[in-house]
Amino acid sequence: MSELTEPLNDQDVLETADSAAAGEEQAESKPQVARWYAVQVASSCEKKVKATLEQRAVTLGVSNRILEIEIPQTPAVKIKKDGSRQSTEEKVFPGYVLIRMVMDEDTEQAVRSTPNVINFVGHEERRTTGRVRGRIKPRPLSRSEVNRIFKRAQEKKPVVKVDLAEGDRISVTAGPFKDFSGEVIEISGDRSKLKALLSIFGRETPVELEFSQISKDS
Repeated sequence: MSELTEPLNDQDVLETADSAAAGEEQAESKPQVARWYAVQVASSCEKKVKATLEQRAVTLGVSNRILEIEIPQTPAVKIKKDGSRQSTEEKVFPGYVLIRMVMDEDTEQAVRSTPNVINFVGHEERRTTGRVRGRIKPRPLSRSEVNRIFKRAQEKKPVVKVDLAEGDRISVTAGPFKDFSGEVIEISGDRSKLKALLSIFGRETPVELEFSQISKDS
């Protein structure tokens, strides 16, 4: 048989209420954790979304919870039709921006209502009725995902992009095959080289060429 306890008096009730209130206050004051989220945006609008959202975060009073907006990019070298090189940057994930934010109703709405934002990357919440697709619940990126994305963006070896495709006609402008013309059959961007079929002595012969040795026929 359990021990009988004395009934709570008014002072006990007040102390209990105060303790509960203090517990709630501590829970409310507990700092919320900012996480990285991926957001899909309209094609080629990554920079526009970043600039607009940074401004809106200040206007809407959520800049203390929308902390970083990043477009991971890696250095690239673009080989133009005339063989010249142009230093540029290539987006690691075209069509997406990454946002480090404290997810709550206000910050989520601030992101969703930004022009050219399509949706968060996340899980679709199922609807109990109807055929309409459910709302996408934002899913924070894991630490390993974030590390992998930014590690790729920090790679120093530039990606080589060339304004050529298999089947394009090219002319050789330098080297032992200068003044020959042919068709591209293989492109090795990481080696800045390509293979082309050149007509040599009346025979189609595959030849490896430097990007700097050719120009694309118009």
